[in-house]
Amino acid sequence: MAEEVKHLETARADRRMWLMKCPTVVSRAWQEAAATSNPEAGGANPNPVVAKVVLSLDLLRDEQPTKAKVSCSLMLRALCGYLFGLICVQFKMEMAQSNNGNTPKSYSLNMYNDFVPMCIFSESNQGKYSCEGKVENKFDMKPHSENLAEYGKLCRERTAMSMAKPRRVEVLVDDRGDRMRPMPGMVGLMPSATNAKEKKKPVPQKPFEMKRTRRNRTDMENILFKLFERQPNWSLKQLMQETDQPEQFLKEILNDLCVYNKRGPNQGTHELKPEYKKSAEDSNAT
Repeated sequence: MAEEVKHLETARADRRMWLMKCPTVVSRAWQEAAATSNPEAGGANPNPVVAKVVLSLDLLRDEQPTKAKVSCSLMLRALCGYLFGLICVQFKMEMAQSNNGNTPKSYSLNMYNDFVPMCIFSESNQGKYSCEGKVENKFDMKPHSENLAEYGKLCRERTAMSMAKPRRVEVLVDDRGDRMRPMPGMVGLMPSATNAKEKKKPVPQKPFEMKRTRRNRTDMENILFKLFERQPNWSLKQLMQETDQPEQFLKEILNDLCVYNKRGPNQGTHELKPEYKKSAEDSNAT
């Protein structure tokens, strides 16, 4: 069955985008803001402002930039000139929502641009696919130093919630056990212990097999030659019944004397190699 051909909208494929790895509390806050502002939910703005990025420049520091700072300057040269190549650049994100409890409001962003080229794709409610743009810079974030106190409270709240036991202990009001007694008509529905033992079938035991003893290899080869004189093809199971030898020992001899048929009318059987067939015919002729 041929697969259905789907079209990909690429009008915005050249748009530059940022890929940001954010904590769960941040993504949850953004999802709630998007859900409340959705026109289907009665919101007025389909694209709400959830945060803003603040770019800070330290003009007094004249030290040589590190690798991360150089990567930041590459994006800013088109706007601010080559001067930013020796300036310390820092990114800071501030959340727009202010009613998220102890969730940190400010985050420090670490930018990277030495990553595998990536593109952003989306799927609409109608099942249409679009390429929204290509990733130019990649960020990860951590709580800003000015919000460490709030972040500490958030961590303590998580620890307290994880240690809280959801189970609770209740005292039974009916302590006479009336509800534990079987009601009339329920005796036949519940299997008793005696019936369960009667219905339980014993596990069949495997028959005890005597340990086979190996014969002399030369004698065993002569026996196999005589068996192959009787018929040209033998299966391993048949040879074990005829010779009463261990399976591994018999396989070793068959690997030296015989050829295993993997296909054809004699599939799954062994037959003598051509050189042994000729020697057996010569011995019979003499």
